[in-house]
Amino acid sequence: MDFKQRCLHQLTMSRDLSDKYLASFETPEQWTHQVSEGTNHALWFAGHIAVADNFFISLTAPDRAIDLASYNEQFGKGSRPSPNAADYPPPAEILEVLRERRAVLREVLNAQSEEDFDKPAPEGAPAFLADVGAIFQMAGWHEALHAGQLSIVRRSLGNLPLVGG
Repeated sequence: MDFKQRCLHQLTMSRDLSDKYLASFETPEQWTHQVSEGTNHALWFAGHIAVADNFFISLTAPDRAIDLASYNEQFGKGSRPSPNAADYPPPAEILEVLRERRAVLREVLNAQSEEDFDKPAPEGAPAFLADVGAIFQMAGWHEALHAGQLSIVRRSLGNLPLVGG
């Protein structure tokens, strides 16, 4: 499996798990349930990953990024999850943006050549992303990191584990 296929696999695996976790949330109270005050909830997770994918797109295919200014405020780096569902767009809207941004990120990844992955990360990328390949690796890793938090939220609502349970 080449590098591109590995990245696509990682993006698919992390999203499949996230989608399974997200299917557990139905009511506004469940979507904004926090294990403890200030912690991430499912609605914030979905919006945050959508914003992150859009950021990764902006670095690798700026013309494919979209304006998510309101989402950046609510879900971007440094945002604080609110326990009030009325502070957010409806879950269906956030999930639509989440899925659309991942589809575009996958298209952008597919358009890369093997040589592209070794190019230096563009201006605006965090210092820990040394090259274009690292951007795509980070996308899957970042989602998996937050999916672990989402797993705890699910469990705190009484759901059985999806993995190993």
